[in-house]
Amino acid sequence: MKVLLLKDAKEDDCGQDPYIRELGLYGLEATLIPVLSFEFLSLPSFSEKLSHPEGYGGLIFTSPRAVEAVELCLEKDSKTEAWKHSLREKWNAKSVYVVGKATASLVNKIGLDTEGANCGNAEKLAEYICSRESPALPLLFPCGTVKGEILPKMLKDRGIPMESITVYQKVPHPGIQVNLNSYYSKQASECLAGSGLADSANQNREPTQPVCLLSPEKECRVDRKPAWTAASLIRATLAM
Repeated sequence: MKVLLLKDAKEDDCGQDPYIRELGLYGLEATLIPVLSFEFLSLPSFSEKLSHPEGYGGLIFTSPRAVEAVELCLEKDSKTEAWKHSLREKWNAKSVYVVGKATASLVNKIGLDTEGANCGNAEKLAEYICSRESPALPLLFPCGTVKGEILPKMLKDRGIPMESITVYQKVPHPGIQVNLNSYYSKQASECLAGSGLADSANQNREPTQPVCLLSPEKECRVDRKPAWTAASLIRATLAM
């Protein structure tokens, strides 16, 4: 059976998307087509803020895209050397909070030490930040146009200053229509071949049965229960 995954490609420790790997264990052939892309915003303004760590009490990263925005700022404004020689050290003298190990790994790659990676979600990170000594200066929070309000609200309620800046937004992937057309054209050809209409040599081949599996960009959490993993989500889907 064929499975069509409409999601971002993400590699696990084995260098493979966990959904493709897990589906393969069930004998299912998965094809992944990304449906979203990201457009970066306000990079000049964000770059200026990154150049003045003395004005902030630290950084908050809740998504890999926010880290990518930092990298783009450094590249576009030729600040890579300044980052290596002074800015990185100045930011490292402050708290750099992150959600999740994947985001923490990306932040580490740009030379920053992190706190809160094991919190798992924005609410837990907010609780962690609130348990620390409140900074006198605002925490700089690069985020997307669609961001959760839990973290900002919790920090505001506790009197912890924070300055958010929108640095990216989700947009439809530019190649989604072409990729979908190509995929279904291929499946149609295989179905014809399997039915014996295209090639008598394939007349005993079973028709392809495409299945569409939509997965969340982030881990699913329902009523504070443990997050769905690729394995648990696939098992639940196949049991339906």
